[in-house]
Amino acid sequence: MPVLRTLKTLFAPKDMTEGAPWKRIAEFMIPMLIGNVAQQLYNTADSIIVGRYIGDNALAAVGSAGPILNLLLILFMGISMGAGIMVSQYFGAKDRENLSLAIGNSITQTAIASVIIMILGTLISKPLLILLNTPPSILDWSADYLRIFCLGGAGFAYYNILSGILRGLGDSLSALVFLLICTVLNVWLDIVFVANFNMGVPGVALATVISQVISAVLCLLKLLRMKEIFHLNWSALKLNKYHSLTLIKLGLPSGLTHAIFSMAMIVVQSLTNRFGELVIACHVMVMRVDGFAMMPNFSFGAAMTAFAGQNIGARKMDRLQQGTKEGMRMAAGVATVITIILLFFGRYLMNVFTKTAELVNLSMRMMRILAAGYIAVAISQSLSGVMRGAGDTVTPMWISLITVFGLRIPIAYGLAYLTRSELYPIGRPESLFISLLLSWSLGAIITAIAYKKGTWREKALWN
Repeated sequence: MPVLRTLKTLFAPKDMTEGAPWKRIAEFMIPMLIGNVAQQLYNTADSIIVGRYIGDNALAAVGSAGPILNLLLILFMGISMGAGIMVSQYFGAKDRENLSLAIGNSITQTAIASVIIMILGTLISKPLLILLNTPPSILDWSADYLRIFCLGGAGFAYYNILSGILRGLGDSLSALVFLLICTVLNVWLDIVFVANFNMGVPGVALATVISQVISAVLCLLKLLRMKEIFHLNWSALKLNKYHSLTLIKLGLPSGLTHAIFSMAMIVVQSLTNRFGELVIACHVMVMRVDGFAMMPNFSFGAAMTAFAGQNIGARKMDRLQQGTKEGMRMAAGVATVITIILLFFGRYLMNVFTKTAELVNLSMRMMRILAAGYIAVAISQSLSGVMRGAGDTVTPMWISLITVFGLRIPIAYGLAYLTRSELYPIGRPESLFISLLLSWSLGAIITAIAYKKGTWREKALWN
C-alpha cells in the first residue's frame, strides 16, 4: 500500500506554489527533459534507420520534409502553449470551473485544427518541396513522408495539447511514461516497416503516426481520471467566447513564434538544398544532435512557464522572482556540461547516423560552431518561459522575429554569397551554422533586456 500511495503521489498534479522553488522546478524539469529526449528519439530513430537501411539520400529526404512539417503543425503548437498557460494559472488559483472550460475548449479547438492540417497539408506538400528546390532524387520520398504525417496529424496534435495540459497541472511524469512507451513502439515499428516490409521512407512516417496516436490516447485516459480537479463534460467541450479567444490570444503569438522558426528553416533549407545531398544529410545529422542538446533548454523553458503560471495565479510574485534566478542558474550549468560533451564526444554521435567518413567530418565541423551557443539559449529559454507563464507570449514572438529574419537569414545568405569560390560555388556551408549561432547570442541579450523591463508582469489573466 505505501508503494501505491507513493506512485499515486508521483503521478498526481504538482502544486508549484509551495516548497523550495529550485526543487519544484527540478521535479518538473527532469521528467520533462526525459520526455523531450524521448520525443526527439522519434525523429532520430527515423534518421538512423533510414540512413542505415535505405541510404544517405533517404536521410536527406526526411530532413528536407522537416521544416515544412513544422510549419504545417504550428496551429497545434499555439493551442498547446495557450492551453498550458491557462491551465497553470487557473490551477494555481484553484479555479475549478475556469480550469474545466480551458481544458474543454482546448480539446475542441484541436479537433478543428486537425481537420484543417489534414486537408491543407496533403494538398501543398509536394508544391512546397518543389518551390524549395528539393533535389529530384529525394522529392517523391519527401512528399510521401509529409502526406502520411499530415493525414495522421491528429495523433501528434492531441499528444502535444494533452501533455501540455498535464504539464500545466504540474504533472510532467505521466506524459513522460506515456511517451517512453510509445517511443519504444516507434523504434520497433520503424524496423518492422523499413527493414522487414521494405516500405522505405513512407514506412518511417507511418510508424511515427501510429506511435503518436497511442501516446495521445494514454494522455486522454489520464486526464479523464482527474475528476477531483476538473470536470470534462459536453458543457466544457462547447466553445465559449471568453476561453476560446483567450486561448487564441495566448496561443497565437506562440504559434507565430513557431511559424517564424519554421519559415526561417524553410528559407534556410532552400539554401541548404542548393549545396547538394551531402550538405543536406550533414544538416539533418547536426540538427538531430542539436535537437538532443537543446532538450534541457526547452525543458527548463517549459518548467519556468508552469512555475510562473502557477505562482502568478496564486499571486506569489516574490517567489516567482526567486525561482527565476534559481532556474536560470540550473539551466546555464546544464548547458555548459552539454557544450563540453559535444566538443569532446560529438564525433561518436555523428558515427551513429552514417559510415561515410566525409559526412562525419563535415558534420563535426558544423557542430563545433554551434556548441558555443547553448548557454545563450539556456538564458533566453528560461526567461522566455517566465514571460509566457505570465501570459506575455507577444514579447518572445517579437524577439524571435528580430533574431531570425533580422539576423539569421541575412547572415546565412550573405556569408554564403561572400564565400563563393571555385571549390565552393554556392558558398561555404559553415554559413548555415554561423548565422544560427549569432541569432542565438543576440536573442539571449534581447530576452534579458525584455525580462528586466518587466512589462510581462501586467499580462496575468487576473489583471
